[in-house]
This record gives sequence, structure tokens and C-alpha cells, in this order.
Amino acid sequence: MNRTTRDAWAHAGRRLLAKAVEEFAYEELLVPEPDPSADAPDAYRLDFTDGVHWTFRASRGTFGTWRLVPGTLRRHPAPGEGESGPERLLLDARPVLGWDGPTTAEVLRELTATRRAEAEVIARALPAAALADLDHLDLEGHQDGHPCMLLNKGRLGFSASDAAAYAPEAAGTVHLLWAAVHGSLASYSGVAGLDEGTLLAEELDEDTRKKFGAVLQETCAETGYHTVDFHWLPVHPFHWDEAVAPLFAPYLADGRIVLLGEGPDRYRPLQSIRTLANLDHPHRRNVKVPLYIRNTLVWRGLSTKPTEAAPDVSAWLHAVRDTDPYLRDELRFHPLGEVAGVAVRHPLYESVKDAPYRYHELLGAVWREPVAALLGEGEQARTMAALLKVGSDGRALAAELVERSGLAPRAWLERFFSALLPGLLHYLYRYGTAYCPHGENTVVLYDAADTPIGIAVKDFAEDVNLLPGEHPEYAGLSERADALLLRWPAGELAHSLLSAVFAGHFRFFAPLVAEHLGVPEDEFWGLIRAEIERYHARFPELADRFGEFGLLAPEFDRVALNREQLLGGGFHDRAEKDEGFDVVHGALTNPLATATAPAQDPQEQI
Repeated sequence: MNRTTRDAWAHAGRRLLAKAVEEFAYEELLVPEPDPSADAPDAYRLDFTDGVHWTFRASRGTFGTWRLVPGTLRRHPAPGEGESGPERLLLDARPVLGWDGPTTAEVLRELTATRRAEAEVIARALPAAALADLDHLDLEGHQDGHPCMLLNKGRLGFSASDAAAYAPEAAGTVHLLWAAVHGSLASYSGVAGLDEGTLLAEELDEDTRKKFGAVLQETCAETGYHTVDFHWLPVHPFHWDEAVAPLFAPYLADGRIVLLGEGPDRYRPLQSIRTLANLDHPHRRNVKVPLYIRNTLVWRGLSTKPTEAAPDVSAWLHAVRDTDPYLRDELRFHPLGEVAGVAVRHPLYESVKDAPYRYHELLGAVWREPVAALLGEGEQARTMAALLKVGSDGRALAAELVERSGLAPRAWLERFFSALLPGLLHYLYRYGTAYCPHGENTVVLYDAADTPIGIAVKDFAEDVNLLPGEHPEYAGLSERADALLLRWPAGELAHSLLSAVFAGHFRFFAPLVAEHLGVPEDEFWGLIRAEIERYHARFPELADRFGEFGLLAPEFDRVALNREQLLGGGFHDRAEKDEGFDVVHGALTNPLATATAPAQDPQEQI
């Protein structure tokens, strides 16, 4: 990572400062009041202690979102030189937010790291046309992180050199280490037909397997263990240094963990950081490995039970799709299967049940189907999050894609919604199954003309949720998968769309569409409602469930991720990982409740 320039640092600060005001006001962490000293209906102020206040102008959008008018945010009294950024705002807000000293310091630490990463993205910015030309792996390095969370690129635990080597915005390459772990510590699980030998033959070339095998044989000759009793897995080089070498030292010493060497393939980290894609062999699987860092609320480890059950969950999701004619034959809907995993336990920390949860997810690996294997001739893939990207020329990536498609904006949006929603709706309504399809987890598939034709979704073992109780739709779940997956009532399960997609992604995409594609927000939501109603009309036998899930209800709970991070103990070690429902605060008016499908203009299909 290059030295952060003054201009990029300042630009990142302005971006994060506006985001802090907008998202904190949206979650009511801060409550703006009309500014009586300004002669404008869109003028607001935030009052803090010691006579300090901030003023700005803003419009209000869907879900009560705040949208600052650029260049209008001011501190009173004016800050000192170099103190006008988001750091100053958070220090001013500290009494209102109730942060103690340690929390304030941790917030500033993560804000600084996020701002530095944001400046790196800005420094590498490309115009929209160049972004559209990138393949999905290269585009990952230009994305902006979680749109709702202010502190979305902290990666606390990374040094500056680590960030330069391993952060997505650095767009570098990583050579993974490989280790062998004895069966007394590790277990392998895979989907039917994918035994361990087959997996390794598909992921490592023969010469590498022979070289690694010789290392293991030599160590076993000294320790007395048998090579056939070991499970092989990739390990991130950062994680080996930070967690494996020091924390698994007893098992390295007794020979139950053996470092085999560095793999020859180059990998690229995706936005989730701990998932990496193979650059040299794109049709080899992605690998998900733990990283001993904290980012956006949680430590990025890999728990043993989800790792063991991941292939079972994937097999069930695939079976649902493959036996349902609608999913199988009419839609391009691909659950990216987590087809194999090696889970590694740590006996010492297992005996400390109340240890911070990061000590219970220290080592393992999951292999996931790659997006590249889904693409036909000329087809492209981009995460849904990429649709929020605006190029360095001020042009939205979405506008570039629409122009290349040859479709009118409304027609392109209709194709996008018909690619995105039906499969998610069908799993939810028909099978009581919710993915977590936020922007990074949802990959949009495009034809050669950049028209959306389908989606792929990822992250299953910990992020697929079901309804409470026994249901015939769940009969194919294995015992360990059934025990793992969390259960939520229908109204909360519906947040997989209401919060993750509608409020968590479309809240930002709708105004971008209005500005860059010329489709007003009310029409945007009308197109979504029309797609949902098409599904309802197609499956009238599910009518009793439509109201139960409440996608068209007048309001729903506001998920408040910044509250969860900044007020909910997000900076402190906890024995229990937060697996409960997201922190909610207040209610949001649902734009789908009153939306109406726009009248069809024949010219819109041109």
C-alpha cells in the first residue's frame, strides 16, 4: 500500500464525515433538529456539550434516510487546522453516545484504519467504463465496503504491511500456506462424492502434493504418527504468524500439526478478506480461512461446528433447488456450495468455555464453489454491492452497464429485479429458508450485453436461517445441519430481504438510480413491488404465507448496525459470539406497502 496522499486522505475524511452524520441520524444515534437560525426548510443542527454544534442541509429519503447536501456540513465554533474530519465529530458526540475512554479510543483506532483504507480505494479510483471492463475479482479491489456501517474497513490486527499485502483494496496476491493436522485435532467433511483425496487432487497439482507428502512423511518418521491420519488444509500466512504458530505451539511441538509449505497458486482476497479466489486456476474453489482480526463487529475466525456442517447445509440447499422445477429450470439461481471443510479444535481453549469466542474459532478451512465455474461464454459476474459504485469520472457503474445493455433504464431494472428476487422469494415462502443476501453475499450474473440474468448467493453455514419447529421442507437436513441453523419467526426471517436487501442496499441504490438513470424512487419501489406481486400471482397456493412474512407490511423494525457496534459491546471480548438477531431500534415505513407498478411505456423496452 502506497503512502496515503493528502488529497486522498482529505477526500476519505469528507466521505466518512458525511456518512457518519447520515447513518447515525438514520439509526437515531444522533437526532438532528431543525436549525432555527437558518432560513431554509432543509437546514438542521446537532447540538453537543460546551456550546458546540454542527449544522448542515439535508433532504429525507426512503426509510427516513438523511442525505446531506454536499458542502453544507459545518462545526460551530470552527475547528482547528486539520480537525474538521469525522474524528472531530465523534469526539464532539462522545458525551451523547456515552462512550468511556477505552471505547472512544477503540472507535478512533478503527476509524483511522477505515479512513486509511478508504483513501487507498480513492487513490486507485477508475472511471465507470474501466470499472465495467474489470472481471469480478479485479472489481473486488475497488468496492467501498458495507454501506450502512461507518467503521467498515478497520481490520484491526493488521499492521500497515499486512493491509498492504492482504486487504482487498490493495488488489495484491496471496500464496497460502498448507498444514497437515492430525485426526485427534481435526476432522474432514465433504459433500457426497467429494472425499479428501479427490478434493486435494483437484486443488493441488501432483508435484505439490508429492512435495507436501514428503514433508509430512519426514515429520511422521520422527514423531511416530501415521501420514494417513492427517488432514490437509490451507492457512493464511498472516494467520499462521498471528494465531497458529503461537497458540498451537504445543501441537506443533508434538507433531500433530505440520507446516507443509507454501502453495504455488496465487489467490486474491475478496471483500470479506478471509475468503480468497484462485487467480491462476479460476475454476478451482474459493477458500475461506480464519483471520485473527476484528472487522465490522466480529472477529473473523472459523468455528468448528459450522465448518463441519457447511457441506451438509450446501447439499440440502442444492437438493432443494435441483428438485424444484421453478428453481432448477426457470431461474439462474446458484447457491455457491461450501462443498468441503476441515475443522480444527484446540483442546486447551475448549476446556475454557467462557474464553472469548475468538479462541474457539482459531483454525479450519472451507472450500466454496467459484463464481467463474457458473459463467458461460461472454457472461460476467459482479457483486450486488458493485452497483453502488460511482467511478472517478462521477458516472455510476450501473449507468455504464445500462448503456452497454442497449435497454432503457426501467427495462434494465426490471431484468435486474427478475434476476434477483424470485429465487430468494421462493426459498423464503416455499421452503421457510432465508439466505443473507446483502451486497457482498449476492453476485449478479450478466449476459454478454451486461443485462442481469441471474444470481449466485454465498455464506451458508452461519447465515442461512429457518423457521422454528418441524416442517416437511426441512426433512432432508442432516442432524448436524439441523442443529446448527438458527430459527426465527417468519417476520424476523423476512429481514433477509427487508433489512439485508431493501433497507441495507436499495436504500442507497434507489437514489443512485434516480440521479444517474433518471428513474424516480417511487417508480423504483413500484418495480420491486411488481416483481413480488408477479411471484405471488405465480404461486397462489402460498398465499397464507405472504402475509405471515410481511414483505409488503406497512412497517418493519429498523436494524441498527452502528448501534450494535458502537453501543452494544462491539469493541470488547465476549465469550458468546453474537448469534442473536441484529440490534433493532424503532420502525421504518415500508415503501413497498404503498408502491404501485409504473405504467408500461412501450419505448421502455427499446
